[in-house]
Amino acid sequence: MNLLIDMGNTRLKWAVTTAGHIMTGSPLVNSRINREELIKLWQGRYRPRRIAISCVSANQLLELVQLIARELWLDVDIILVKSQAQAFGVINAYEQPEKLGVDRWLALVAAWQQYHRPACIVDCGTAITVDLIDADGRHRGGLISPGLTLMKKSLGLGTEALPFSEINHAVGLADYTEAAIYSGTLMAAVGLIKQVLATQADDTQLILTGGDAGLIAGQLHLPCSIDPDLVLRGLLCALEGHT
Repeated sequence: MNLLIDMGNTRLKWAVTTAGHIMTGSPLVNSRINREELIKLWQGRYRPRRIAISCVSANQLLELVQLIARELWLDVDIILVKSQAQAFGVINAYEQPEKLGVDRWLALVAAWQQYHRPACIVDCGTAITVDLIDADGRHRGGLISPGLTLMKKSLGLGTEALPFSEINHAVGLADYTEAAIYSGTLMAAVGLIKQVLATQADDTQLILTGGDAGLIAGQLHLPCSIDPDLVLRGLLCALEGHT
């Protein structure tokens, strides 16, 4: 058995794997990551042979996760996955490949391994990232935008009168401010994705992942695949390819 850990900007997501199958566990919000919570997640339930970690969150959180892993499983092999110039059939577009966020890299790897076709991969999380891969597995580059919550918070921070709200509202032209912000930020994300897809071939596979994937997909009105475990499956590919 192996343990996969995806440490994002907002949440720690994890899964255990047996014979190539992924079984996801309950995610942990970054603000709740501490020694007690991590031990509660994993102690006595699992004994992994190897751990693969993808991390874009704070270094101190990564250090804590590695410390607890060593405490729970003294001899476990911990693999900190990094973005590469080329691996698993994917060619990284970045001149400095290590600068591509490892979550984006792993999403590209997982998408290529599953579809082997041109794809547009959108991570709808704290940030919205859009990455394109062509029919030869070549990453064509990507875009980064604030996620829905960041867009709403930025309006609250940058103005005196625009409130931040986590409540969902009806989508469309609004007659009160909270609903106008909700629809405006959601349509900004939808417009970004549609603008990118308008320049791509019709057979491009659209894949959405991240916490707001379902919400954004509901307004796209386009064929798409929602894959909440995309980065974890990329981690599994990296783990299986590690010697």
